[in-house]
Amino acid sequence: MIVFFVALETIAHRPGVKVSTASRVRAAAFWTLYNVAVLLVFYLIAPVWIRLGVKPLLPSLAPAGLPHIASLLIGCIAAAYVGDFVYYWCHRFQHRFLWRYHAVHHSVRELSGIADYHHFSEEVMHFVLYTIPLSVVTRDPFAVPILGMLLGLQGNYLHSPVWVNFGPLGRYFMDNRLHRIHHSMEARHFDKNFGLFTTLWDSLFGTAYFPAQDEWPDTGVADFPEPMTMRAFLLAPFTYRKGAAPPADDIAAERA
Repeated sequence: MIVFFVALETIAHRPGVKVSTASRVRAAAFWTLYNVAVLLVFYLIAPVWIRLGVKPLLPSLAPAGLPHIASLLIGCIAAAYVGDFVYYWCHRFQHRFLWRYHAVHHSVRELSGIADYHHFSEEVMHFVLYTIPLSVVTRDPFAVPILGMLLGLQGNYLHSPVWVNFGPLGRYFMDNRLHRIHHSMEARHFDKNFGLFTTLWDSLFGTAYFPAQDEWPDTGVADFPEPMTMRAFLLAPFTYRKGAAPPADDIAAERA
């Protein structure tokens, strides 16, 4: 993934936008720790939920009687939309009630396909707020091999500063221009574009913002400095003080 996005962002980077090597190295280190949390949830928490024997109400979202290929395709697309609906509300919940943890993700100033990390605690929150509710309804689209890979790739791409976008299809599917708005430091962009896959739920619930062609705002959180060390990354949610200005040494490190 690192190789892919470094190559993509080298070939197709937006004019005037630069992602430093230091930012990517930090992100790779933080992702390594985050992946430990992913494995712990997968091997320790998820098996407990599975043993409870909870079955989804709708194992397949495709109408009965269709040819296998059509059923598979429709079921995958429907699962992506339903999964994004649950993700949308999970994401809004994080902004409203779990901001100090989610703000680690939003604090990144040099967003890229790699520098889109989350605090390790978010994996547990994601399991409680997304995986469990969705598993009661239907299959997690991320668990469908090819679909899950494509959605995961889209999640990284949303943070990538490349000129490649979905064009007119950006009215219906999230691309990096729309998600950039979600990470914007400008107040008019706050709490917009929560979706991962589609713009449908943002449009229905009044949180959609479709940027102008040249709209590419700075990202970050004014009172939440981006972690520059592993220690800062680990402790960031617990040392956060709302309204506090970033420490001078963090600003100096960022500019360096």
